[in-house]
Amino acid sequence: MVENQSPIGPDLTQGVPVTALDGGKLLGHVGQKDVLLVRVEEEIYAIDAYCSHYHGPLIDGLVVESTVRCPWHHACFDLRSGEAIRAPALSSLSCWRVDKRDGHLFVQHKRDDQKQAQPSQSAAPERIVIIGGGAAGFAAAEMLRRRDFQGSIVMLSADSAAPVDRPNLSKDYLAGSAPEEWLPLRSDKYYSKAQIDLRLRTEVTSIDTFSRHVVTAGGEKIPYDRLLLATGAEPARLTIPGADQTNVYTLRTLDDSRAIIAAAKSGRRAVVIGASFIGLEVAAALRARGIEVHVVAPSKRPMERILGPEMGDFIRALHEEHGVIFHLEDAVTAIEGSKVRLKSGAVQETDFVVAGIGVRPRLALAEQAGLAIDNGVMVNAYLETSVPGIYAAGDIARWPDPHSGQNIRVEHWVVAERQGQVAALNMLGQQQKFDAVPFFWSQHYDVPINYVGHAGKWDEIVVDGDIKAKDCTLQYKNGGRVLATASIYRDIESLETEVRIEREIA
Repeated sequence: MVENQSPIGPDLTQGVPVTALDGGKLLGHVGQKDVLLVRVEEEIYAIDAYCSHYHGPLIDGLVVESTVRCPWHHACFDLRSGEAIRAPALSSLSCWRVDKRDGHLFVQHKRDDQKQAQPSQSAAPERIVIIGGGAAGFAAAEMLRRRDFQGSIVMLSADSAAPVDRPNLSKDYLAGSAPEEWLPLRSDKYYSKAQIDLRLRTEVTSIDTFSRHVVTAGGEKIPYDRLLLATGAEPARLTIPGADQTNVYTLRTLDDSRAIIAAAKSGRRAVVIGASFIGLEVAAALRARGIEVHVVAPSKRPMERILGPEMGDFIRALHEEHGVIFHLEDAVTAIEGSKVRLKSGAVQETDFVVAGIGVRPRLALAEQAGLAIDNGVMVNAYLETSVPGIYAAGDIARWPDPHSGQNIRVEHWVVAERQGQVAALNMLGQQQKFDAVPFFWSQHYDVPINYVGHAGKWDEIVVDGDIKAKDCTLQYKNGGRVLATASIYRDIESLETEVRIEREIA
């Protein structure tokens, strides 16, 4: 997330031959700023060289029509305007003017005509209320202002902190390799400048769909013309004896991550309950802090249900190489002070426990309001619920996925952000269908796992490459059709899979 200090490639102010772009992309610099040249048919674009999300190198990304996609986490930028048109990137990139003279290309100045004309908002609502301070809620508020919405935005969050980069809470921040100042999605000043009324520690207790207002725990009634439900999910809680001890943690919020970090500073041993993505990312982060880690889970292999047996075996071996001790096909039956009792009869001494046994969508408000519920809040292709004017996005939304032909609900950060963005556009009357292909990434030590698509079930896994060598793709098929792909260090193939699934409609 830190820019390179030394510029890379040729000095574009001095010009490069047009033939230097025969490969389609060229990385150069203007002064100390790295700039990417991209040829798309007869057009040549110049754009900042690194993704505004985690600084992924766009030279290694994929050009699709007039866009470029980041190889790391699939953010997408418009080459014509620099706009971040798909999360997880939210900030636009600068575009540069390209001059062609005597068979050479020169880049010397940023363009000052990047801002695109915004669609008419003659029918836009005056008051929008967003319930939730996570990925979907923030992305919606940001998109509303990006599209020059002039009405009021009230954002009600039960969290104590402004929206943060939640994936980092179980990855680099928890491991101690990312400072806390990297976490906020925007500074505190952003909300006042953008006139977003962000209210923290605010619980909404009910929604009056007839009078169109929400009621907070303090009794305040807040009216809306359009409402976005982005209440997210909450960690599943242990129900065993001792689950309420002060040394037992879950991880969802910044406060949760801070509490685990504090425990790690004074403790030496930890038990992680659950071999899920969160559980194992926590295990990796704690190992980076020198904590002895024991992972207890009922499954035969870590993450086998999502990634299959071969990837599960690889993930287990990877963690064991870093000192994690697994207790699989077992369960915690009680926590007694510093003792963790297992179903197998074993007893583990520990200083603290982290439970990563899944999450549950927060549906109470939707149920109270009478919205259609079926393993989530049912929405149509435009993310509108069964009550007109109320939209849902993120972990709670169950939408008609055009690629699988099924109604699905996905608990992933990037999906939540993209849904928040589309919901915002539709609250402004644009009628844009949500048809993005689900994507998530997980980080284990130095190994990133990218997953694109959605495979609720499969009958075949096709492995290309060598999983143990950390150079592979796995295709999850059902009836011969590729539903999803997981990959390690094969970024272009992951992006190409995303594009291919985008173009397939079930």
